[in-house]
Parts: sequence; C-alpha cells; structure tokens
Amino acid sequence: MGILFQNGNIFPSMPITKTIIKVMRTKSNSKLIFIVEDDVIYGKMLKYLTELNPDYTVYWFKKGKECLEKLHLQPHIVLLDYSLPDISGKEVLEKIKRVNNQIGVIVISGQQDIATAVELLQMGAYDYVIKNEEIKERLPHIMQKLFHNQQLSEEVETLKEELGQKFQLETSLIGQSESMQAVYTLLKKAAKTNITVSITGETGTGKEVVAKTIHYNSEQKKGAFVAINMAAIPAELIESELFGYEKGAFTGAINRKIGKLEEAHNGTLFLDEIAEMDLRLQAKILRVLQEREFVRVGGTKTISFDCRVIVATHRNLLEWVKMGRFREDLYYRLLGLPIHLPPLRERGNDILLLSDYFIHEFARSNRQNPPALSREAKEKLLRYPFAGNVRELRALIELASVLCDNGLIDDKDLKLQKASAALPYQSTFISISETEEMTMREYEWKIIQTYLQKYNNDVLAVADKLGVGKSTIYRIIKAHQN
Repeated sequence: MGILFQNGNIFPSMPITKTIIKVMRTKSNSKLIFIVEDDVIYGKMLKYLTELNPDYTVYWFKKGKECLEKLHLQPHIVLLDYSLPDISGKEVLEKIKRVNNQIGVIVISGQQDIATAVELLQMGAYDYVIKNEEIKERLPHIMQKLFHNQQLSEEVETLKEELGQKFQLETSLIGQSESMQAVYTLLKKAAKTNITVSITGETGTGKEVVAKTIHYNSEQKKGAFVAINMAAIPAELIESELFGYEKGAFTGAINRKIGKLEEAHNGTLFLDEIAEMDLRLQAKILRVLQEREFVRVGGTKTISFDCRVIVATHRNLLEWVKMGRFREDLYYRLLGLPIHLPPLRERGNDILLLSDYFIHEFARSNRQNPPALSREAKEKLLRYPFAGNVRELRALIELASVLCDNGLIDDKDLKLQKASAALPYQSTFISISETEEMTMREYEWKIIQTYLQKYNNDVLAVADKLGVGKSTIYRIIKAHQN
C-alpha cells in the first residue's frame, strides 16, 4: 500500500501514466460502476482511478449485501473484492449473475490463487485481477474492453430482435390464397415444436424465408440460424464446412475451424438443396443426425450437438429415392413435417399483393414515392407464369419501378421473359461476336440483355455477376427504353 502515499497525500501525487489518461478520457455513454471493497484506502484508490473518466458514475459499497440491495439500478460493471466482511465475493458474483447476467463483474483479489480464479471465471466473472501495482495500468483497459464487448452483445441482441420482427408469423409471408393459408397453418405447428421440417417448392418460392420464420418463432430463436447450401459447395469441401476441422488436418488447415453443426448448437441448422448432397456424405449425415454427435475432420474428440434441422429442396425427393440418388433411410429421417410452397402462378391475386409490397419496399429503400400499378399492368402480371416465382417478381417490380414515369407502372414497364427470348447463354454471345459492327453502348446493352435473360431479370444477380452496381444496370436499361 506504500505506493499510494507520498508526503502524506494519497491520490493527487499518485503516478498516473499517459496511457491511463488516454484510456480514462475515452468518450462513451454514461456508465454506472459499482465498487465493492471493504478496505477504505484501496476503495478510495479504486474510486479515484475510476472517476478519472467523467463519463463514469461510481458507487462505492463496503459490504456485499449493500451492493446486492442496489442491483435494481442496473450497473454496467461491478468491481468486486473477493474477501468481504459479510458475504463471500463468490456468493455476490453468483447473485449478481442470477439477477442480470449482462452485468460485467471484475473480481479484484489479494490472493493469487489460480484455482479460485478459474472457478470465478467459470461462474461468469469477466476477469480476475490481483491487487498489485499493475492494477492502475490494467484496470482501465479491462473496463474499456468489457464495455466494448457489452456494446457488441447489445448490437447482436438488437439484430436478433429486428430479425425476429422481420420474420413474424403474421408478416413474413404475404398471401391470402387458399394454398398459402395451408402453409401458414403448418408454420404455426412447426414453430411450437422442434420437429424436423422439410420444405419443398420451386426455385424462388421462399424456402429460406419459411425456414427463418420457423426459427425466429420457436424456442430455438435464442440460438443461431445457420444455413448451408449443399449445391453451392464442392463435394470435397462440404465435410469440413459441416463438421469443421482441426489444425493440420490437411494442407492449408493452419487453425482449427468450427463447423456449421457446432455453430447451430441450441439453434437451427438449415440444409438448403439437400437433394444435391453426395451419397457418401448422406451416410455420414444420417449417423450424425441419429447420434447427435460428430468428429471434426482430422480430429478424434467426439462433439455432441443439439439443434433443430430444417431441410429444403426444389426436387421431388421421393423420386430421387426411387432413382437411387438419395438414401431412403435419410429421406424418412429428414421428412419430419413436410411443407410445400406453391408456385406463384398458382397463387392468383397473391401476385398483386406481393407486387404492391415490393413496390413500397423499393420506394422506401430509395426514398421515393411508390408508383401505382395500372390496370393493364395488373392483368399482364396475372397472366404471366413466373418461372422464377417470387424472386423473379421482385426483380421485375424493381426494374419496372425504375422504368416507369409519372408515378404509374404501365404494362410496357414490365419486361417479362418470353419463352422465345430465353436464348441459351452461349448462343447469345455468338450472335454478338457475329455482328458486323456495333457501338460500345450497343455491346453493353447486348451483354445486359443476355444476363437479364440468364438470371430471370434478377438485377441484383446480374450486377453481382458483372461486378457493377445495381444502379448502373438500371441506368443502362433506362437509357435503352428512351
């Protein structure tokens, strides 16, 4: 304690380094700090050190029970002495965490006991700090790091809440048709249990939206929603993606990687395009789902997991079982509660409801007034078969919102895909190369047309494939409509 005194004055002459001043003066929102310390001299030192930051409001308690009585004030951080006169620091920590697990607790102790430190950290303490001269340097940094972690946790919780609102049962899917009413009924049943769900439907019908809606309205919403597309990952890499791998498992495995199964623990694992899974991997997945355990690639330790499984495919899985392309035992393991999403062409006036939703969503994101659909445009939409389903409709409406004039989407603004115009990707480029002469703008327009045809008028996909902004695609289209 001698380091605290100099010429009979405790704190004004206490050596404070530039590093401490810099950390202490870091601006943040007002934070409430509790200090629980029965040693008067050390308590004053901690209070002085903490109050160097003007954004901190500090309360100092000499007994553990005094701190517990004030927990309703919701402190951000508690600096907790391990040895207290009325109650043990361990018991105070336990009760703090029981009241509010988000309160950060930094245990400060004169005992350099590793076993005690480990036990307290396992109980939820953020850090264990020894009472020595280094505390003046360390404590401000530890507190700043804890505040940063708390902020990140709050942001994650906010995002989860926003996602939960976005995928509410009543609003995540739009449609009043009889076929969609049947889907809503099944969604509500799926959300009440942890049964495996198998979602089928054509490409673009909204299978992932349904999977997320089930997740965010179920008990699993507290965990992560982890999606993996079986068709998007090469067969030789899919195992390491699902199971993870140990350091040195193969060339390039310089660190351990956590797989999707571990990420989804206590949450939901969404296996999209499940029919594309390799037969060899199907056997492994069957065993993993039965036993609820796996081993990382290159590892020996068995890892248990518990998560809900939702699968999706645009294929007829039963037909694939008959063809020998999908294991029958895995099929029945995954079948669970089947939900079939009807194609858009069978949903009648849902097309207009969705169109209106996409019009307003696009206008809101671009800070524009939403245009209206003309009678001719509505009739054109209702006659169109929509091979790309809801995804195609969204792209079509976004494009029409850009092309339209005077706040009205007319039938001429709806650039529908004609069967005769759906030229193969390569043949379109052959026609470009065989053209005798074209300007750069004409070549540019031909390329845009080709990609729009190839990706069912999905402007976002075209922009991504061509490596340009969405606004560039819209500008080029607009220029060629005038």
